[in-house]
Amino acid sequence: MTTILVIAKEPRPGRVKTRLTPPFTPQEAASLAEASLADTLDAVAATPAARRILVLDGKPGPWLPPGFDVVRQCAGGLDERLADAFARCDGPALLIGMDTPQVTPELLTTELADCDACFGPAEDGGFWALGLADPDPALLRGVPMSTPVTGVVQRERLVAAGLRVRELPRLRDVDTAADAHAVAALAPHGRFAARLASFTPVTAR
Repeated sequence: MTTILVIAKEPRPGRVKTRLTPPFTPQEAASLAEASLADTLDAVAATPAARRILVLDGKPGPWLPPGFDVVRQCAGGLDERLADAFARCDGPALLIGMDTPQVTPELLTTELADCDACFGPAEDGGFWALGLADPDPALLRGVPMSTPVTGVVQRERLVAAGLRVRELPRLRDVDTAADAHAVAALAPHGRFAARLASFTPVTAR
């Protein structure tokens, strides 16, 4: 069975979702980040897994459901932190971020028995999920992160290593206010959508 990793930042004002300000205040952006993370963790908690690990920059809060092991992110760039997350696993592992609150257990239930890797591209050019049947940190080190070509480079790295790659659905990350509204519409019953609706009449006209 697969280990599921979630890499996230503690949702503190000024440290998360800074591209949401404006129209939202730093406090509102952090609140949206918290709701996004909570929805993501709930989806992971409802997905069959060998182990569930939150790879966290910061401290856990009341948004963390039971059943997760919490480990600190290592120092370095995002590629190093992702590589370190996979290095903690000794079997098949699927890593996702906190930016896709529309994720569901169905999307996360992906067996790696008949492929070597699975790859979930994001609309902004990155990726929202990466699964490896045999986690190798070297597959991530040196990949340029947070660029329009991150996903292309990462997928090419997998193919160049001779891995059989299964494509997952393309999802939209929450980076901007427009993203937030589009994603909330895809998951209207989640914490993220409810939190966004509570702010919209005041700040996002």
